Amino acid sequence: MNPSVQGYTAAVVDTLDDEARRTLSADLVAVEHLFARNAELRAALTDSAVPGPARRAVLSELLEGRVSAPAQRLAGYAAGAVHGQEVVGALAWVATRVRQTVEQAATAEELLSHREARQRVGGYAAAVFEDVATGELEEVEDELFRFARIVDATPALRTALSDRDLPAEVRRGVVDNLLSQKVRPATLRLADYAVTGGRPRDVVGTLDWLVEETARARGWRVARVRAGQEVDRDERAKLEATLSRLAGSPVELQVTVDPRLLAGVDVEIGDLHLDGTARGRLERLREHMVAGGWEDRGFGPAGRTTAGDEGSS
Repeated sequence: MNPSVQGYTAAVVDTLDDEARRTLSADLVAVEHLFARNAELRAALTDSAVPGPARRAVLSELLEGRVSAPAQRLAGYAAGAVHGQEVVGALAWVATRVRQTVEQAATAEELLSHREARQRVGGYAAAVFEDVATGELEEVEDELFRFARIVDATPALRTALSDRDLPAEVRRGVVDNLLSQKVRPATLRLADYAVTGGRPRDVVGTLDWLVEETARARGWRVARVRAGQEVDRDERAKLEATLSRLAGSPVELQVTVDPRLLAGVDVEIGDLHLDGTARGRLERLREHMVAGGWEDRGFGPAGRTTAGDEGSS
């Protein structure tokens, strides 16, 4: 099944109580029956020439007022997230998954590849973002970023959250103990799913990716900046303006100070990497000198000519 549909389904179901889940399950069965009875609808929504957003809009409009809001939402997403020929199968999978949840027969999320796990977490995040006001997304982004840095800087915590042999619910419990009542509900939901729906060994990477997805959800892109020294307000403003021009869209800085860089900044925006640090410049100079054969030109560690070279001159 499409990983993003898996994640989106998990997010919708997570917000419902038992009664609402039973209603959702019954409504999704009704949607399946609608597809089975209506050949014209089935042909229209399985047409590969119809783009996903259009399929989602058509089905959502058709179901409005006929099924519960979660069913309308979930069926619409499933229809829009897959290829046309996969719509019927996607709706059947969603109905089965929700029924398993109602019957308490649903199993833990299976281990997926790196790319598919990110897609699954992305589907979950898409549903969460729909429930969050745009103004709140900035806080969610900051909280996720801070948590990612804590995990990355705490070996014992990182090891626990990355342990595939540790049950998912135990790893989720660790996150809950750390973040409950300290972050926004949306942040907690995303952090929980990063450790249960993503790949355990990629927990920090998944959290950082969620930071970018949260920024993208509000029309921004994240620039992860490592600086050799503290960056003051004026420097941040200039850096934001420069990086926004490079990225072609507004950029928000996430700054981490790393004294080992000496001075300057190292920037990552998606696949774009810019190293303007003093340490980076020194390393490039060293590589240039080695590539140019400087180490073979008779200069010792202190810059003096070697005895052998003196004798041969």
